[in-house]
Amino acid sequence: MSTADSNSYRFDSSEAGADVSQQIRDISEVPAIEVITTAAVHLMSAAAVKLGLAAEDNAAELKDLDEARKLITALAGLVTAAAPEIGSQHAGPLRDGLRSLQLAFREESLIPDAPGKGPGEKYTGAVS
Repeated sequence: MSTADSNSYRFDSSEAGADVSQQIRDISEVPAIEVITTAAVHLMSAAAVKLGLAAEDNAAELKDLDEARKLITALAGLVTAAAPEIGSQHAGPLRDGLRSLQLAFREESLIPDAPGKGPGEKYTGAVS
């Protein structure tokens, strides 16, 4: 039989406070461009998986076009809004990746969206 002490956890706020302070110091050292591009790459990767483009054997099982649409739209908004701030050197590759995902979505859709109505196209314009 176990005792209450051996199965309980006591939260030590001083440990948590030190950990949060360290994380804040760490993130403060990261340039904004890196945070933006990292977020964009995460959105791209997630969208690719939801489009069934993962390299895994079960890629088809992971496909979810509704989720992919949301991720691509969020990516389009981020890339469009951030482009003037991060410059063409960083925005160009992000735009290329976004366009590839938009085209892949169009190919995967059983009922194609009208031009300009696909995921993220309200931010990027029609993709064909």
